[in-house]
Amino acid sequence: MVLLNSFLQQVWQWLNAWDTALFLQINTVFTNPLFDKILPIWRNANTWLPLYVFLIVFTVLNFKEKAFYWIIGAILTLVITDQLSSAVIKPLFERPRPCNDPFLMGHVRLLLDHCSGGYSFTSSHATNHFGFAVYVFITVRSVFKKWSYLFIIWAATVAYAQVYVGVHYPLDVIFGSIIGSTIGYATSQIFIRKVGPIISEL
Repeated sequence: MVLLNSFLQQVWQWLNAWDTALFLQINTVFTNPLFDKILPIWRNANTWLPLYVFLIVFTVLNFKEKAFYWIIGAILTLVITDQLSSAVIKPLFERPRPCNDPFLMGHVRLLLDHCSGGYSFTSSHATNHFGFAVYVFITVRSVFKKWSYLFIIWAATVAYAQVYVGVHYPLDVIFGSIIGSTIGYATSQIFIRKVGPIISEL
């Protein structure tokens, strides 16, 4: 048991060092003035309210009797991803955000007006956006066709922005993306099995 604990500590030290180094590269080296202005807005949930309204209206107009269940599935996906990340995983690991880490003070470029007091692992932004994006991608792929991939790209850019603005490490968004995608896939399969696939009539 002692050897196992020692091995796990060494693995974590290596991962943490790699994660911190990559964070500093993204946050302080791979930067430009345009991203400095756009990405703080891009990762803001309020920025995407028109997208959510559009999807709801589009669903009601085109999915007919399946619209209600599709919207419930989307909401359920977001509730599960958010609660799992914020209420379960973050308190379990208690990893400080890079902008609150005393070892990184003076090195982090914080592009927001404050650093949240919450924990860092996993990124709820990444978990929520990937959960929603995968749910939408799978359930309405026949409708949006090749444009469905834009939802995955959208989630990835929001996750990247969390690192860029200084509030998350890369591993926070990587694991958040994996967990969110898994949940989005599961809820989409439940929707398809219980309600049926959405067939494009457009």
